Amino acid sequence: MKWLDPEPFLRGVAWLDDGYAVRADPADLARLPWDTCERSALPIGVRLEFTAEDATAVEIHYRATIPATAGALRDLPHVFDLWQGGAHVAEVITEPAEEAVVRIGLPAGQGPFTVHLPETRSPVVLGLRAPLGGTPVPAPARPRWLVHGDSITEGWWSTRPAHGWPAVAGRALGLDTVNLGYAGAARGELATAEQLAALPGDLITLAFGTNCWSRVPFTAPLLYETTRAFLDLVRQGHPDTPLLLVSPVLRPDAERTPNVLGATLADLRGAMERAAGERIAAGDGSLALLEGRDLLRPEHLADGLHPNDEGHAVLAEAVAAALRKADFVA
Repeated sequence: MKWLDPEPFLRGVAWLDDGYAVRADPADLARLPWDTCERSALPIGVRLEFTAEDATAVEIHYRATIPATAGALRDLPHVFDLWQGGAHVAEVITEPAEEAVVRIGLPAGQGPFTVHLPETRSPVVLGLRAPLGGTPVPAPARPRWLVHGDSITEGWWSTRPAHGWPAVAGRALGLDTVNLGYAGAARGELATAEQLAALPGDLITLAFGTNCWSRVPFTAPLLYETTRAFLDLVRQGHPDTPLLLVSPVLRPDAERTPNVLGATLADLRGAMERAAGERIAAGDGSLALLEGRDLLRPEHLADGLHPNDEGHAVLAEAVAAALRKADFVA
């Protein structure tokens, strides 16, 4: 059976760099922090979507990178996760390999099917085919949702790529989620705002701020002005695109604890919310704010910072509800 070109089947892709799905503009990496560049090389949220009438299996030919150290990336199994519409169907766990073919059985019906890839091995899909009959066809395109944030957006502590809150919410809303979450980063870098401005998208969500408490400490006035500038730059490329800003979710150790510049996370959250609220009051009718403080409870946090699977599901439901309330989606 002939291998099909995978590119028409790929979803969640921001940029392609010599066949690799990357999450920052490869022509503009020099302006980004090192940690952002490192995380952007991982194909978080990238998946295959297809229909396959009369097919009982699909094979995926891929090349992967094996991390040099076991703890370098999220501790996720090397799993290919199959979904049909909004329902989980099966998963195939394989041993990591530099190049291999994986076969996934398909249930009855033509789909649409989604295969989430083992993200932390940086897989590059070389081809796919239906070895037992039938022909995979790329699934219809859906509205593109650009989601920018930090490790929580990237999906840390979810047990599968499909369980991170952007994936869960995108599935519920019928969107093509493009995950631009950068673990350890996402501190309002203005070069990132300019990249978002240049990236095609039908809907945008910004969910950063917690790394402005300690990793690179901000004052509340600094984050207020950074948020204003970030929104200004995104709006230069997306003047009327629906945009939801989600302020930082609960982080118990930081809520009332000043950072080295004297700002608590509550102070920083208030600064972001004030910047967004003022822009809305000034007439940006395509901007909405979701206050993050009360969306999660301590039991939703796996490590005091990142949501567990239940927390990701709760956050996804809250974001989806906010997008619907704002009439940004049906």
